[in-house]
Amino acid sequence: MSKKKIFVAVTNDISTDYRVHKICNYLISKNYEVTMYGRVLPNTINVDRSYKIVRKKHFFNHNFLFYAEFNLRLLFTLLFTKTDVILSNDLDTLPACFFASRFKKVELVYDSHELFSEGPELQGRRFVQNFWRTLENYFLPRVKKAYTVSQSIVEFYHSKYQNNMGLIRNIPLKKDVLEVEEVSFPTENKTILYQGVLNPGRGLKPMIKALHHIHNLDLIIIGYGKVEEELKEFVVKQNMQHRVHFMGRVAREKLFNYTKKATLGMVLEEPLGLSFKYALPNKLFDYIHAEIPIISGRLPEVERIINDFNVGVLVDDYQPITIAKTINDLLANKELLTEIKSNQQKAKEILCWEIEQKKLDQYF
Repeated sequence: MSKKKIFVAVTNDISTDYRVHKICNYLISKNYEVTMYGRVLPNTINVDRSYKIVRKKHFFNHNFLFYAEFNLRLLFTLLFTKTDVILSNDLDTLPACFFASRFKKVELVYDSHELFSEGPELQGRRFVQNFWRTLENYFLPRVKKAYTVSQSIVEFYHSKYQNNMGLIRNIPLKKDVLEVEEVSFPTENKTILYQGVLNPGRGLKPMIKALHHIHNLDLIIIGYGKVEEELKEFVVKQNMQHRVHFMGRVAREKLFNYTKKATLGMVLEEPLGLSFKYALPNKLFDYIHAEIPIISGRLPEVERIINDFNVGVLVDDYQPITIAKTINDLLANKELLTEIKSNQQKAKEILCWEIEQKKLDQYF
């Protein structure tokens, strides 16, 4: 029997999109022939995958011109590509994927990685936010197969569109180290780790300020993003160059080597818009699998995991002194640290991709 072809579209450069990579491997296990379409960025990492990768270099990489160029190119590519299914990842790929699926009369599946129209970068930008809301209002009621990353987003979309969106959380595999190597941090102190995109609202500035009130704990930052240079300048202003260490971008295949070295993990996303409020960051599950206790804000989805599995402690607010007290109290409580690690060992047997991916069977 010949394999069904599936075309997977993302607006990123593919190399760091762990969620889509896991789903592509799932699709291969279901006998699909996978083509993944993304773009080339200045810091793109070459990757070796078990599926076909197509990456395009764009004239525009920001704002409206990028989205217009991307969707026109994607639509043109789809119209001249033989495929049985189109998998659209996030709202910024959906226009081209939707119209191509209608024109070619092929199945469309939509994966919403966030509550796109309510993102923090859209707050206060009424025209831009209304543009994305208009796209959601048009497309989402018309998409028959869709899923997203958190229960709160499921409920938000269903309340608005009655579209029965499903839930597929972004959870790691049980054995997530693809390339084992010995790594180290540039400090002898205990460490608290942030890993992920360096964008506004990630709680990094309050954490940097909190270090003034914590002894023998350094902040490790792994990732890159639009506020990276701003954060480095902020570190200098806070005179924290010796306590904050930027490790840059680390390939997903190697990341777990670093994650398990940390003392604590931080998930201090601030509720800047509903997208962040309802988020369920994948680093939360990475920390659980690495068995490092978590310092977390009280976002509803994150708090639910922390409380249900007892894998960390919650801060009451984002004031640096509050964050510092929470961390100091945890580090001083050896019994609680041991209990959390024990709970994480149990939790990661439940919160794993091997179980979560089974829910994809209803879409493919």
